[in-house]
This record gives sequence, C-alpha cells and structure tokens, in this order.
Amino acid sequence: MSVKNVLRMGHPVLRQIAAPVTEFNTPELNSLIQDMFDTMAALDGAGLAAPQIGVSRRVVIFGVERNRRYPAAEPVPQTILINPEVLPLDDDMEEGWEGCLSVPGLRGQVPRYTHIIYRGYDETGHLFEREVRGFHARVVQHEVDHLDGILYPQRIRDFSRFGFEAELTGHDF
Repeated sequence: MSVKNVLRMGHPVLRQIAAPVTEFNTPELNSLIQDMFDTMAALDGAGLAAPQIGVSRRVVIFGVERNRRYPAAEPVPQTILINPEVLPLDDDMEEGWEGCLSVPGLRGQVPRYTHIIYRGYDETGHLFEREVRGFHARVVQHEVDHLDGILYPQRIRDFSRFGFEAELTGHDF
C-alpha cells in the first residue's frame, strides 16, 4: 500500500459530507484502510479520516500508544470505524489542544464532550460500540467531524488560543 498526500484546509473534499460505506470487506475498502494507516503512521498522526486523503467515504481510523504530538495523551486502541455515530452521554465539555494533519503547523483549544458512546462498523461489517472518555473521546469526535465537512478551527470559541505549534508550545512537530 502507500502513503497518500493529505488534503489541506480549503480543499473542497474536506468541506463535503462523506458518503456511507455500503459494502464491507472489499479489496477497495481494505486498500483504503491500509493506505490510511500507512499515511497516519508516516505523519505521526493520532487519527485520519478518508476525506483527508481525498476519498469522500465515512471511514476513520485512529489509535495512539505514544505520540510526540500528544505526549500527555493516554493510549487509544487502534480502531477502524466505518459509518460512525457519536452520542454524548452528558453535557460536560472540556477545551483541549488539537492539531490536524489537514491544518499543518497549527493548534487550537477546542471544546469537546468528555464522555461519549460511539458505534459503527469494522472493515468486515461487524457492528461495535464503545463508551469512552478523555482523549479517546476527543479523537473520535475530531475524526468524525471530518466526515461531516468540519475541521477543528470551525469549533474554536476563542481565537486567542489558536496559532502555530512552535509559537504556542516551543516545539515544531
């Protein structure tokens, strides 16, 4: 498989609502997923949505053991999530720093629900559901936003907490 170019903010595919996946365990879907994992690994990402590599389908992947871009983040299991649904379990939200491979070099404080259930399908069409909190919940919400044509800067409430990573953290990721 291969590392794909990641579309950047402003590209029309990133503003579209992605189409649902209707066939599972196909060579095309499996190839897409492998390309997404290759791309995410090469760029040290925590997650990736299919629209970010130009494929307008409701497919996201994520997973973090250790990530230099998110050094304080707890581990998140490697996951393939297709046709996802996200349900907040309460009204509690927390602001946290986010970056995005489609918005390179920038970070911002983004409000997200702290406790969610998400459900969707794996690559074989098996339905699953997880209840999560914290960074895991943040990653899921960030990636699922991509499927609805939303990038994290659209969720920022206070633009005084948005800027270049090097200026905000002293590190160039």
